[in-house]
Amino acid sequence: MKIRRSLRAVTVMLFGCLLCCSKPASAATLVPSASGTVTYNQAGVTLDASNTSQGYVMLQYSGNASKIKVQITRKGSSDTYTYNLNARSAYEVFPLTQGDGTYAIVVFEQVSGNQYMPIFSKTVDAKIPDAHLPFLYPNQYVNFSDGSAVVKKSNELAGAATDQIGILSGVYNYVIQNITYDTVKAANVSSGYLPNVDTVLAEKKGICFDYAAVMAAMLRAQNIPAKLVVGYTGGGLYHAWINVYLDNIGWVDNAIYFDGKDWKLMDPTFAAGGNQSEQVKTYIGDGANYQAKYTY
Repeated sequence: MKIRRSLRAVTVMLFGCLLCCSKPASAATLVPSASGTVTYNQAGVTLDASNTSQGYVMLQYSGNASKIKVQITRKGSSDTYTYNLNARSAYEVFPLTQGDGTYAIVVFEQVSGNQYMPIFSKTVDAKIPDAHLPFLYPNQYVNFSDGSAVVKKSNELAGAATDQIGILSGVYNYVIQNITYDTVKAANVSSGYLPNVDTVLAEKKGICFDYAAVMAAMLRAQNIPAKLVVGYTGGGLYHAWINVYLDNIGWVDNAIYFDGKDWKLMDPTFAAGGNQSEQVKTYIGDGANYQAKYTY
């Protein structure tokens, strides 16, 4: 009997230590800043590259063109990230998701129709000591702040959690149980659409892009790195999902659903729409069904 009690005490102590070690640090939303220490100006464009070490740059445009596009390409990569620059005389945040390297940043003004001309070009070097940072900060695609409703809800969901898996489970279950797929929006969404995570949360409906952006924002607000991934699934269907980084596990690519025993791919759109059916679990559990193109 004494031996059994001792073993049980040791087990409880070890389990308690594991829980303690896996508890997340106090959540504090990272805030991008146009610090002004490294800036470049040309043709109404201002590039603030003060925080490349944090995994992002900031751009603003004060010209008169109605449409502006931004292209960001890392040297040695075949992938070019193309964005719309929507704000005027205000900064927008663009992540350097491909890690360390030299990035070419080019800004284009619309001439007419689909014709654009370059008005700004600059290369910046980025050395990011923590590769998770681009996936912790808000950016144009995963746009939130400390005052966002999505952050408030994230804090509520994380309140009772003892570890990252608890937070992940709470966020996942909330999203798939409270947000429905908006088929009308999916059929009519325009090019250049960006999710407003607070609007999606309030209306409780959205498309795959919205699901992924809400989940990524909620997880980042709890200091859990999350990639919003855009790519293809099914027979070339354009789609969005998320990858998550968990301490002592690493990046769980295309797969953040944990059923208590095994990790399974958890795509929030299909999981919600499929109502947890076995067929849907099988589909989203097969990484071959997903082809990532860009991460934000």
